Amino acid sequence: MSRSILFVTGTRADFGKLEPLATAARDAGFNVSFFVTGMHMLESYGLTKIEVNRVENVTVHEFVNQQEGDPQDMALARTITGFSDYVSKSKPDLIILHGDRVEALAGALVAATNYIRSAHIEGGEVSGTIDEIFRHCNSKLAYCHFVSSEQAAKRVRALGEPPELIFTIGSPELDFHARPSGVTIDEVLSHYDIPFTDYGICLFHPVTSETGTMGQQAQSLFGALEQSRHNFVLILPNNDPGSPEIIKAINTLPKDRFRIIPSMRFSYFSELMKNAKAIIGNSSAGVREAPFLGIPSLDIGSRQTNRSLAPSVVSSEAMNQKSIKTFLNNNWGQNHQPHRGFGSGEAATKFVAVLKDESFWKHSMQKRFHDL
Repeated sequence: MSRSILFVTGTRADFGKLEPLATAARDAGFNVSFFVTGMHMLESYGLTKIEVNRVENVTVHEFVNQQEGDPQDMALARTITGFSDYVSKSKPDLIILHGDRVEALAGALVAATNYIRSAHIEGGEVSGTIDEIFRHCNSKLAYCHFVSSEQAAKRVRALGEPPELIFTIGSPELDFHARPSGVTIDEVLSHYDIPFTDYGICLFHPVTSETGTMGQQAQSLFGALEQSRHNFVLILPNNDPGSPEIIKAINTLPKDRFRIIPSMRFSYFSELMKNAKAIIGNSSAGVREAPFLGIPSLDIGSRQTNRSLAPSVVSSEAMNQKSIKTFLNNNWGQNHQPHRGFGSGEAATKFVAVLKDESFWKHSMQKRFHDL
């Protein structure tokens, strides 16, 4: 009887990382399912549960864990309750969690307290916000770890996790970017009604520890972009506290040079990135995927602090319009050597190889701290 693997996804971003792993596990003979919650279930953020339901030959369970404006602790509590009910019936052999969102934290807590094996994807990374705290919590709760780099593996070992259950596979979303997207750039521009071919991409998310200034930061950043006279595809932020202030600033931008999109299908976003002149904002796409594709990126603020050492990444504060304008003047359309600090696009193959090794399933569920 094949083992069952349950993937927890709460956002369009983590789904882009989990899908390559899920489809590879499915093709290797595992029974794959998704627990879909969080932003996926909100229509104002693109109702991206639709993307998960497009994956063939998997089971999908949907759960609404929040209404717009709910605080993170309430979303966490509801997710724990809903996820606990679901796993008590579905009884997965392994739960896959990604990163630092409250949905992942809920899944990690439920798995640990019920002695169900869980795997944490992309632990051991630093970012300088409460996301980092959640990420390290998930690492401590997880049974095993699939990390993106040797540096991340070292940090997970520093947390006292067993070295034999830390696997360096790279960032899974790079698997997708490493192959043809399946669509042409003309199809992307037509599908999303993007009226220009010379463009940058901007993704600017709220920082939960800086909610009081997110509106000012957004106004400064978008003001600098507007003054540059370049064109931008602007993807709406996630639903963390502070997003209404960012969206308010977005809605003041001129529509002829800013194409505002709630969310994009991952294949279309991949092709859009491959043809962009620059990536601006505070999404992990700017410090992880853009360097892999050789695209210049400007990392704004503290959300991704110290996350990447790629030479194509430039950092700036949102309030420093001079720095932002300098980047746009000097780096727009510049090609860089592809950076392989987060892997080379083979994460899913390495992931499945671990799952198919019977010794992986035989480690004790009783965790103990491993001193360095």
